[in-house]
Amino acid sequence: MTKTIVIKIGTSSLTQPETGQLALSTIATLAETLCHLRRQGHRVILVSSGAVGVGCARLGLTERPKAIALKQAVAAVGQGRLIRIYDDLFTTLQQAIAQVLLTRSDLVQRSRYLNAYNTFQELLGLGVIPIVNENDTVAIDELKFGDNDTLSALVASLVEADWLFLLTDVDRLYSADPRSVPDARPIALVSSIKELTKLQIQTSSQGSQWGTGGMTTKISAARIAIAAGVRTVITQGRFPRNIEKIIQGELIGTHFEPQPEPTSARKRWIAYGLVPAGKLYLDEGAIAAISLAGKSLLAAGIKLVQGEFDTQEAVQLCDSNGNEIARGLVNYNSNELQKIRGCHSREISTILGHAGAETVIHRDNLVLT
Repeated sequence: MTKTIVIKIGTSSLTQPETGQLALSTIATLAETLCHLRRQGHRVILVSSGAVGVGCARLGLTERPKAIALKQAVAAVGQGRLIRIYDDLFTTLQQAIAQVLLTRSDLVQRSRYLNAYNTFQELLGLGVIPIVNENDTVAIDELKFGDNDTLSALVASLVEADWLFLLTDVDRLYSADPRSVPDARPIALVSSIKELTKLQIQTSSQGSQWGTGGMTTKISAARIAIAAGVRTVITQGRFPRNIEKIIQGELIGTHFEPQPEPTSARKRWIAYGLVPAGKLYLDEGAIAAISLAGKSLLAAGIKLVQGEFDTQEAVQLCDSNGNEIARGLVNYNSNELQKIRGCHSREISTILGHAGAETVIHRDNLVLT
């Protein structure tokens, strides 16, 4: 049965840790594995880090640059070299590839989000393997994915993939960092989002010297993917052939079971495609209404408004401690909400001097996160 499979490989797996030079044997094995999956009829997307790391090696830099302009310049050098290596390998294996460079703004705007979806579907229909990376050369800080773990999860959500593989420098998720805690417990299966929340507290966000992601970003990525109904696996990047074994049923790495009822495509776009422009802090009654009863958000339940935003922009909905509960598209701008927060819906037109929506966020535009 044909599956749509997204594989993300990190800089730590693509490069030698001491030098930052490409680990060519790993990349070659990965290419062979992906071609084999394609010959079995699967639709395959590769999300590949490494542009900045490869650029550093090409330019003789001894550490990853911190200045944004330099990092973007180095990425421009590295991306061309990285895609050429992939093209040489896949051409030898008679497999067509495509380079797809995305920025967060490609997923923020609904029309561009749908266009990205259509492009992926056409490429996959042609039997091409898209090779995806963030367009580091032009991305701005406010609209960055930040790491390719997040990017891969958003791509898996976008194309409604069956599998997401996060290839990294450890064999699976552990209860603590096994490099510093010898008796760290391996975790084979995470079966719910509640388990994910607990795990997130116990992990470090530190990536490798040449990369940006750590285990925290992978758990965040898994949260996005399983909400979209995508089975997610963290496993070791040095052994790409394990991907086939896992698909065939072997329990290698850490598996995250998908939600039985995936969130709709539009609500996934609201929750993870958009960049929140502000925060609304809610009282306990409002939190219960939206999270337990599935109701819309009313002005009466808002205690505090943070940030500046316009109508129909995305905001985070938080409890009094700042923990995110949900996200949604607002029917009022931040100035209006400052005036009507805590008030009954029937008072809104009097306070604002004009008729307005009864709800601050309608339940159709609200998604629990």
